[in-house]
Amino acid sequence: MVDLTIIQNYYNSISSSPSSETAHYIPYLNAFLAILSVYLVYRIIFPPTSPNGQVLNAQQQAKQKTQPVVYTKFTPTTLQPFNGIVEERVLMAVKGKVYDVSAGRSFYGPGGPYSNFAGRDASRGLAKGSFDEEMLTPIDGPMDTLGDLNADEIQALNDWEQHFAGKYLLCGELVEHL
Repeated sequence: MVDLTIIQNYYNSISSSPSSETAHYIPYLNAFLAILSVYLVYRIIFPPTSPNGQVLNAQQQAKQKTQPVVYTKFTPTTLQPFNGIVEERVLMAVKGKVYDVSAGRSFYGPGGPYSNFAGRDASRGLAKGSFDEEMLTPIDGPMDTLGDLNADEIQALNDWEQHFAGKYLLCGELVEHL
């Protein structure tokens, strides 16, 4: 038969008086374990998904992270398919710069409040603070020069450009012809 008093005495001795060398690490260890636990629970409840909402396995996650983005020149016609429906990526132009806004798919992708700007030049609509269809330049027409914007609208557009430059990947430029 095993004498449990020896084990109990040993446990009491190490738990009641931790050595001074390890005692100050215990709060940090507890904090680390708590953070790790919260992260793991979060990942179980909210697993990584693709832009279309499909849950990704580890191999798909690695592939998604390693796909290179090539800086490209777009015309309004070649930009249009990148609306989140035809092409999975969501791209949007602001002041002649094309940004990959796929990370903000809930805003710019199908069903999002800014979805009409996906695959398009959003400059006029952002400058005027309007999501109306008439704010969009026709795909087959000349590019919008934005020459009629007033000072406040230009400032609003510049603020939006800074927002996109700070948050999303610049992946190209919008040009009239290739």
